[in-house]
Amino acid sequence: MNAISLSSSPIAPQSQPVASAAELAKRGQIEKTAKDFEASFLSVMIGEMMKEVNQSGAFGGGVGEEKFKSFMADAFAKQMSAAGGIGLADSVTQEMLKLQGLG
Repeated sequence: MNAISLSSSPIAPQSQPVASAAELAKRGQIEKTAKDFEASFLSVMIGEMMKEVNQSGAFGGGVGEEKFKSFMADAFAKQMSAAGGIGLADSVTQEMLKLQGLG
C-alpha cells in the first residue's frame, strides 16, 4: 500500500490576509461613491449636450420641457453608470483605495 504525503499538497496557503468586515464595508462605500460621482459627471455632460436639442410640435417646448430635460439627463447618466459607465468610476475607485491604504 502506498502512503499519500499531505505535505506536498497542491493547495498553497493564501498569500493575502483575509479582509476584515470593516474593510469590505469601506471598499463597498468607496465603490458606491465612485459610481455616484461618475453618474453625476455624466449627468452634467448629457445636460450640456441636451441644451442644444430643440423640440417643436404639439408635445415640445415650454417650461415643462426645460425642467424635465434635467430629469432625463440624470436617468440616462444613472443607466450608463450602472451599465459600466465610461471607466471614470473604476479610476476614481482605485485612487480612493490607494488614499485609504486599501489598494
